[in-house]
Amino acid sequence: MTSGTIRVLIADDQMMVRQGFTVLLNAEPGIEVVGQAVDGADAVVQTARLAPDVVLMDIRMPGTSGIEATRLLTEPADSTVKVLVLTTFDLDEYVYDALRAGASGFLLKDASAEELAHAVRVVASGDALLAPHITKRLIAEFSRVTAAPRVPLKDRVGDLTERETEVLALIANGLSNAEIAARLVVAEQTVKTHVSRILVKLGLRDRTQAAVYAYDTGLVRPAGR
Repeated sequence: MTSGTIRVLIADDQMMVRQGFTVLLNAEPGIEVVGQAVDGADAVVQTARLAPDVVLMDIRMPGTSGIEATRLLTEPADSTVKVLVLTTFDLDEYVYDALRAGASGFLLKDASAEELAHAVRVVASGDALLAPHITKRLIAEFSRVTAAPRVPLKDRVGDLTERETEVLALIANGLSNAEIAARLVVAEQTVKTHVSRILVKLGLRDRTQAAVYAYDTGLVRPAGR
């Protein structure tokens, strides 16, 4: 970020959405919309040219989808851009795939100006934009269609300590750091340290990917499964 200003690129095939979000975000202090993209391929090109901090990425676009564009943007090891996916429904069938592709969270297109600005700031700070109850509901719903992992659990989380594995499971169950601290009777800073170590050991970007990982590996099972 330049001088504390968050640079944003808006990728959506609907011009009214792009223009509306541009007006809303440019009215917010510390946020600047530096460009717009009409589809996923254009988002990749514009990101390389404009170097935004955050890309607001529509999932459903013609040509290169938002999911594929998200993967292309976040996959490189030196990538620093954060992707916030846009969707019309909070249980869009593609949202889970977008999170697995590297998105840091999702936002409904009918979000208020305050919610939009908050989302951009949260994602830009390196955190994940998924409220605890949404994390649990969304990931549990879409992990229902994920094939059961064949690798034994101990081999998939073997590098984690017993406490780190416990923290990972609680993240996937939708608990915030403060709630995890209360559950484990430890300081919140201790939980933050555990979360950081989990991300490093598993090679994950943020707690959203950690939650996805926990479901994908079978550490946590969706209710009723």
